[in-house]
Amino acid sequence: MTSPAASTTHLVLIPSYNTGATVYETVRAARAQWTPVWVVVDGSDDGSAAGLQAMAAADAGLRVHVLPHNQGKGAAVLHGLELAAAAGFTHALTMDADGQHPAALIPAFMQASAGRPAAMVLGRPVFDASAPLLRVRGRRVSNWWANLETLGAGIGDSLYGFRVYPIPALIAVMRAQRWMRRFDFDPEAAVRLAWRGVAPLNLDAPVRYLSAAEGGVSHFRYGRDNLLLTWMHTRLMVEFLLRLPVLAWRRLMKQPPFDAR
Repeated sequence: MTSPAASTTHLVLIPSYNTGATVYETVRAARAQWTPVWVVVDGSDDGSAAGLQAMAAADAGLRVHVLPHNQGKGAAVLHGLELAAAAGFTHALTMDADGQHPAALIPAFMQASAGRPAAMVLGRPVFDASAPLLRVRGRRVSNWWANLETLGAGIGDSLYGFRVYPIPALIAVMRAQRWMRRFDFDPEAAVRLAWRGVAPLNLDAPVRYLSAAEGGVSHFRYGRDNLLLTWMHTRLMVEFLLRLPVLAWRRLMKQPPFDAR
């Protein structure tokens, strides 16, 4: 298989925690579409780090970073972003390691980002029958809050982690506060970047929930993670009220963000 030509500006960044052999398929699928691909192993103890390092030893387009202990998705992404920035990259497409995200759409998302480098390219999930109904309905609540907190900035989906971020803007947002280090990363990143003036560009993308027989692994816990999201939106609403005059003025002076359909 011929590897795609290496990009010097855009890379694929995959945080991974205890996804077992599924991460290998995810990485192979990403590598078939893009170069380079970086994986940040977030303290996994399932043996996948060694397997990924073996893959990287045989593939110059793959780079693997292993954190000594589990720190959370956001922390793993930040670690990768800081290394990417130091290497001169300007944008990162994040995707989950569990096989839910469509690797085939990586080139299209990267192309959209290259066309509008100041924007964040957000995946807008298209669900199939594998999607748990409770999670589909629950994300509507988070999406409603995210658009309230940004005065309708146009965030198509606040939770879907298949996205292209401008690296300097996201690093600045994350360094400015201590949140966004775990499951709260994706929605808070979208809201805070919108506050910073980074417009969302929404592109439809399928999401697939793998069954246990297919190797599906989920670390989502309804009680724990919904409490985390509730606390996150409470914090964001307090900040939103403080920012409201500036956000309202910006909303009045600018056109709504572009929304690709």
